[in-house]
Amino acid sequence: MHKPSFKETALILRKQGFAYSYISKRTGLSKSTLSDWLSEVPYRPNQQTVKRIGKAIAAANAKKIRARQEETEEIRRDALLEIGEMSKRDVFMYGLGLYLGEGSKTQDITRVVNSDPDVIYLAITWFYGLGVLREQFTIRIHLYPDSDIEKSLQFWSRATTIPRSQFSKVQIDTRLNKRKYKAGKLPYGTAHLTVRGLGRKEFGVVFARKIQAWNDGVAQTIKMRD
Repeated sequence: MHKPSFKETALILRKQGFAYSYISKRTGLSKSTLSDWLSEVPYRPNQQTVKRIGKAIAAANAKKIRARQEETEEIRRDALLEIGEMSKRDVFMYGLGLYLGEGSKTQDITRVVNSDPDVIYLAITWFYGLGVLREQFTIRIHLYPDSDIEKSLQFWSRATTIPRSQFSKVQIDTRLNKRKYKAGKLPYGTAHLTVRGLGRKEFGVVFARKIQAWNDGVAQTIKMRD
């Protein structure tokens, strides 16, 4: 059985009804990190928490959390209504924005780097729309010494639907000056998604330059409107 990551441990403790302060002491993670990870987890203070902080405070905190979760759900519903149906062009432009922020800035490499599996999956979907084939993808995972290599590979293969045979050798960050509070913060590391030409000339260096040209064109068009 694998050792639970810091995020998994935090999630288990939260579901058991422990407050952020308690989870923070147990894991060494900051309350802000816990809030990012666990804000949507239903929270009901357990007896230990109630006893430690008092029934009234525990009830008030639980009420605030429920109100915040309900507000978040309402915002999401409104956002979906405002977005509406997305056209093919909408998806294309969204992908350009994603690549502008997370894509390689080297003109001869087509690559997206992120620790969020949703971002990598959206990038893959965008590339599919541009004609890239599944076998053209390769992924390299960058991990830390405290990461579980096998579990991380399984996680990213599942999240991206890219087979393990298309994963490169895992890169381990062995820097000794890694800050302690970052330990366990990225339990599955960072994925480096690369598009290879594999004999398809239009998806080699030309593809990377074309994406750059698209983004340059969008920026130029916006500037001309101002």
